[in-house]
Amino acid sequence: MEEHRKENKVKENGFYKWIVVALCFFTVFTTLGFCSSTNQLFVKPVSEYLEISRSLYSLITTIRYITVTIINLFFASLIMKFGPKKLILAGTICLSLAMVIFAIADSIWMFYLGGIFLGLGFAWTGSSVMGYVVNMWFKENRGTIMGIVLCANGLGGAFAMQVISAFIESNIYNPGYKVAYLFIAGILALLFLLVLFMFKNKPQGLDKLSAPAKKKARGQGWSGIEFSKVKRKPYFYIAMVCMFLTGISLTAVNSVSAAHMRDVGLDAGYVATVLSLHSIALAGFKFLVGYIYDKFGLRITSGICTIVSIIVMVCLAIVTNSFEGKVLAMVYGIFSSLALPLETVMLSIYANDLFGEKSFSNAIGIITSTTTAGIATGSYFTNLSFDLLGSYKLSLLICAGIMAIVFVMLQFVINSVKKERKRVEYLEMQEEITNN
Repeated sequence: MEEHRKENKVKENGFYKWIVVALCFFTVFTTLGFCSSTNQLFVKPVSEYLEISRSLYSLITTIRYITVTIINLFFASLIMKFGPKKLILAGTICLSLAMVIFAIADSIWMFYLGGIFLGLGFAWTGSSVMGYVVNMWFKENRGTIMGIVLCANGLGGAFAMQVISAFIESNIYNPGYKVAYLFIAGILALLFLLVLFMFKNKPQGLDKLSAPAKKKARGQGWSGIEFSKVKRKPYFYIAMVCMFLTGISLTAVNSVSAAHMRDVGLDAGYVATVLSLHSIALAGFKFLVGYIYDKFGLRITSGICTIVSIIVMVCLAIVTNSFEGKVLAMVYGIFSSLALPLETVMLSIYANDLFGEKSFSNAIGIITSTTTAGIATGSYFTNLSFDLLGSYKLSLLICAGIMAIVFVMLQFVINSVKKERKRVEYLEMQEEITNN
């Protein structure tokens, strides 16, 4: 009877875990696709409507990421106390409030308030929670599954870019961006209902949300060491510097790419096409990055993403209003999507591969916080550069240089973790031999 009950639980979990993937996919499609990917479309109309500088407007993003940074420091305790379902529901409510505030705001201070709710929403619906859910429901091919979930950002962004751009550019609404924000709030209401009635916190038969694997994880995973010991390792802090610098560079560039292309003279229609193709490519590349990781490991995957990021940043910096410039803009639009998984898909991969199962819940929160701290800094840096120099070009080239430094530092981190992993696995093997 007991064996039959266990078999039923396995079958139920095996079927339902794909419903969980679908719900996670739609969550990312809606939140990151509509609330984040479209952000650059609002820079010009909102700053012009409020008659403020772009650097002042960019502080909304800074506030958002500072909030995400602070909240994710407590990720492990929050996920243990409330579970992923309640966090996702709370995050959806916060994002909806942010959209409504943006829609009715007539001063930059109300936008800053909305930025706080935006940060709370992304902290509880973003890659940390998605990584935790995937880690809970899947023991194999986590990179590929995480890629599937987060590729929804690209698909959602591709769809949202066209819809939201139409609202903003329409002459029917004045200003059109306010209606666009209310439309997004309506989509979020649908997401809330789906999660409320269909999402389960954990597989049947799993007693504890954070129960670490007792056996060595398959694939690229490993048991790891306790987080209290991780914090004493020098490579931990070097890895955090890499996360911080990556956050600065990638979002600093991505958040101003549309404005930069418009500033050099490319027409709005072409820029919208570039951004849409960017979002579609992002969907494919997020899946591809997860697959590459499962097949080839962390060094090759992170190396490809980092080197590509350097190339596309240089391409964007030298874009002009010419045929060659349009080609470079398209190269950036498509292949920058291969760099962006460094701040999404790769976060849970870094947490699992560098620090193992025992430290995953703590590590994913710290890694996400460190990355978002960089993101908050970078967005303001590039817009301040524009206000001072009248161009984004120099800041884009500086970001490319930063990513070159990150590539070198990551090699040291990965080598150090490889040695630590061999030591831990040797001790586990010796213990298993002794017990047998």
